[in-house]
Amino acid sequence: MTATRPPVPPFTEADARAKVQAAEDAWNTRDPQRVAQAYTPDSEWRNRDRFLRGRAEIESFLAEKWAGELDYALRKELWTFGEDRIAVRFRYEWHDGEGQWWRSYGNELWEFAADGLMRRREASINDVRIAEHERTVFGPRPR
Repeated sequence: MTATRPPVPPFTEADARAKVQAAEDAWNTRDPQRVAQAYTPDSEWRNRDRFLRGRAEIESFLAEKWAGELDYALRKELWTFGEDRIAVRFRYEWHDGEGQWWRSYGNELWEFAADGLMRRREASINDVRIAEHERTVFGPRPR
């Protein structure tokens, strides 16, 4: 039996905004296991040029990602939504092992199962070199 992860489809605007904020909050923990629990066991991902399937692959991917994207901090914004889909635009900042800072911009398309778990995620992302003084994203969003 799968646990329900509210809000569940069909989404209202308030539901979609809550889903986006919950995702931002989870990703800012940089905890691969916690983040992977938001996806169906057979979830399909496209992240840049990588194609993943299932929580185990997602968790492994995220562990690898955050091992190289140091001091990662993310902001997500609702773009639009439908009955069981949400489109998001985002930016995050991080630095590599040599101390070079980056800002990564992108769009995500999300599709949800009836239980509120994400069954499909497609992400397109571009990276831009920035100087440390150009940073605009610092840790989790202030409340």
